[in-house]
Amino acid sequence: MPLGRGVQGVERIRRRRSIGIVGQPKAGRRARGARVSRIETLEGAVVVVTGASGGVGRAAAVEFARHGASVALLARGEAGLEAAAGEVRDAGGRALTVPVDVADADAVEAAAERVVSEWGRIDVWVNCAFSSVFAEIGKIAPEEFRRTTEVSYLGFVYGTMAALRRMRPAGRGTIVQIGSALAYRGIPLQSAYCGAKHAIVGFTESVRAELIHDNSDVAVTMVHLPAMNTPQFRWLLSRLPKQAQPVPPIYQPEVAARSIVRAALHPRRAYWVGASTVETIIGNRMIPGLLDRYLGRTGFASQQTDEPRPAGQPANLWEPADREVDHGTHGPFDDRAKRTSAQAWASRNRRTLGAVGAALAGAALVTAGRAASRRR
Repeated sequence: MPLGRGVQGVERIRRRRSIGIVGQPKAGRRARGARVSRIETLEGAVVVVTGASGGVGRAAAVEFARHGASVALLARGEAGLEAAAGEVRDAGGRALTVPVDVADADAVEAAAERVVSEWGRIDVWVNCAFSSVFAEIGKIAPEEFRRTTEVSYLGFVYGTMAALRRMRPAGRGTIVQIGSALAYRGIPLQSAYCGAKHAIVGFTESVRAELIHDNSDVAVTMVHLPAMNTPQFRWLLSRLPKQAQPVPPIYQPEVAARSIVRAALHPRRAYWVGASTVETIIGNRMIPGLLDRYLGRTGFASQQTDEPRPAGQPANLWEPADREVDHGTHGPFDDRAKRTSAQAWASRNRRTLGAVGAALAGAALVTAGRAASRRR
């Protein structure tokens, strides 16, 4: 195809996405050129969050509740689920707990059906559940790779399928995929997790293109996260000699939760949370070979503390670590974790930032012009 025709085609698609028309499209399908329907408020919205018993999923569930949403919490650990549901109610939302293993497609479908039977619809579906193994590839069994893939990748696939079965006929809805900087840059000791996150990106891009082809009002977006202070570092299966830790800088789960809620209300292709996420993704595009060597030298030590790994540490790959004991939202790194992200704010407020930048640039041009006039 000649380059000019390709550019014209892209421009036509851009115009179709940005210009609204009057008319009533068929359910699940919008007229060509129509603006994609967006959720204007979370007050009374029905939100499903997988992996909601701890960490980022739990923080997101509570943040949605603060905005008035009814939140269905999906996870395996019943103690964690019940505690998270209490926090959702305390934040002002309704809560529905659904114990489910997202690696089971039929169970995910049944969970979605239960939400609809209880609350009538699903407006937002957040795929956040995952599990993994901290170890070198030679110390990970084939069945452990398979299980990680089933939870951390296929769990997203099954959740997306269940959401689409309900959103497409309704003609609206948003699916939020929780990604990672490691969806674009693999690191040592996390090959199972990195592989799953990479797969989610490719899967989501395919689904998005299909929705565009169908002129669907359903949106799908991704939120890519930096290192987070969550309980995973105390309950993932680990074969490291020392206690696992996130690679600094570390952020609190609430930082991610605010961006997830923003993505649900204002879906776009992707959100990058944290300056380290931006640096990782862009850096890997520009100097991947250098990063290979850098991570080969530093990636092992930077993911371990000085403390030996406890012999009896839980491993939630096969069974939930929070079935009987709630581990909460935060991990053990509160003293080091950031509570805000200037980059995430900039990502959420691009128009404001652009307007400020334009104003500053304009002021600079005026000042430069006056200075030039005085010199003349």
